[in-house]
Amino acid sequence: MATVAQWIQGARLRTLPLAVAPIIAGSAAAYEVGELHHWRALLAFLVAFFLQVGVNYANDYSDGIRGTDEVRVGPLRLVGSGVASPRSVKMAAFICFGLAMLAGLGLVYLSQQWWFLAIGASAVLAAWGYTGGKHPYGYMGLGDVFVFIYFGLVATLGTMFTQTAHLTLTSIVLAISMGLFSCGLLMANNVRDIPTDIDAGKRTLAVRLGDTISRRTYAAEMMLGLGLIVVLVPNNPWFALVFILIGPVLHSSLTVLSGARGLALIPILKQAGFVALAYSLLAALAVALAPLDVFTEQISVFTGY
Repeated sequence: MATVAQWIQGARLRTLPLAVAPIIAGSAAAYEVGELHHWRALLAFLVAFFLQVGVNYANDYSDGIRGTDEVRVGPLRLVGSGVASPRSVKMAAFICFGLAMLAGLGLVYLSQQWWFLAIGASAVLAAWGYTGGKHPYGYMGLGDVFVFIYFGLVATLGTMFTQTAHLTLTSIVLAISMGLFSCGLLMANNVRDIPTDIDAGKRTLAVRLGDTISRRTYAAEMMLGLGLIVVLVPNNPWFALVFILIGPVLHSSLTVLSGARGLALIPILKQAGFVALAYSLLAALAVALAPLDVFTEQISVFTGY
């Protein structure tokens, strides 16, 4: 029987920044137009949190029963290591999905955006279908597409829309960046697992693209995710603060491009999550500082925008 510590490890908490960052970004976009609702933001966070933990347990279960995790490099997998039964891990995933749906119902009720019930249902199905079911899309190289949609667009724009009932350029740019960072983390993870995924018949996008192109794709996703902020700088020069992250992004990109493998790629996963979270916080700070015109004028002169 798995210990509490092993269940926590199996939840893969290092991925949680990707659940928090889109909520912060979407809430920042809502604050920018003066329509931030704290309770709705909290419920959106709970939806994202439980979906993230749920999909981690679901992947643990599905990969475990397929034998994908029998030989792998990385943190503990509950089913693959044999410390927890497949049934218990599957139950943990469903409990998390249930809690996400309850939080989602509260969010829909407060926002009166009842059509979001369909989006919420699709998010749960996408979370399970990544590695679950007879035809998991994660095994067909489509995981990156769904990650971009749900961890980027749906999470960020959904947070914004349930608070304001409309979208802005800021919310769209931040949503795309969140999606790219999430895809970057997934790509780094799948580059690490290319050898074992090939043996297990798991045709991730990294497997399909090959090692070299996948590494270049990671770097492009991270750099583009950061660089898109230039679209917002002319209207609010404080968004230039986000470029503080150019160091970590360059470091992780060069590490991946240099051919790092196995355990050497695990810190890159953490760094990608950190970049997404820090990006969202800096974007929120930029929105909060926007009224300080005298300072924005100084930054405008400095940046040339």
